[in-house]
Amino acid sequence: MFTGIVEEIGEVTAVEPSGDGVRVTVRGPKAVSDAAHGDSISVSGVCLTVVDQGADWFTADVMKQTLDMSTLAGVAPGRAVNLERATAAHGRLGGHIVQGHIDGTGEVLDVRPGAQWQVLRISVPAELAPLVVDKGSIAVDGVSLTVSAASPAGPGDGWFEVSLIPETLAVTTLGARVAGDRVNLETDILARHVRRLLEFTEGGSR
Repeated sequence: MFTGIVEEIGEVTAVEPSGDGVRVTVRGPKAVSDAAHGDSISVSGVCLTVVDQGADWFTADVMKQTLDMSTLAGVAPGRAVNLERATAAHGRLGGHIVQGHIDGTGEVLDVRPGAQWQVLRISVPAELAPLVVDKGSIAVDGVSLTVSAASPAGPGDGWFEVSLIPETLAVTTLGARVAGDRVNLETDILARHVRRLLEFTEGGSR
């Protein structure tokens, strides 16, 4: 479990085929400072398990389903990634509850700079659009953010906007995002549960 508060920007240093998935090595000194084999680390929002590590790096396996669902598809050495260690039970919940289970990807549609912040408009697939609500929480590339605007209800893909403060721009990869970039999306876990409950209510008990 994570909170969406990025601890450092890491770098992918190696990618090797592994069955129908890949094995990635990521440089992240802080992420591995107290890590052990089997620990979970969020890599741009994707929960990965440490299978090997060194003083400033760790290796993890990424299965095909994860590649299909996230921007880790086609990942190559040199890519910057957001890193967060799993939250401790006694720690503060600075962001919101983030599982590291990506729902899908969105495309940065527009980047609007402001005096003190930057607004990103991001597309959201039609099946996820009902789970994104104005002033609600969403994780973008593993970063806990508050939705500042959302497209009206309707058919087809939607969009939402997030406003990034200088700190977020400086300490995450979102500061380098431009129109056309793809990002990982994880909607709020409470919204997902509510949708599932409504599906059973509307469809009758089973």
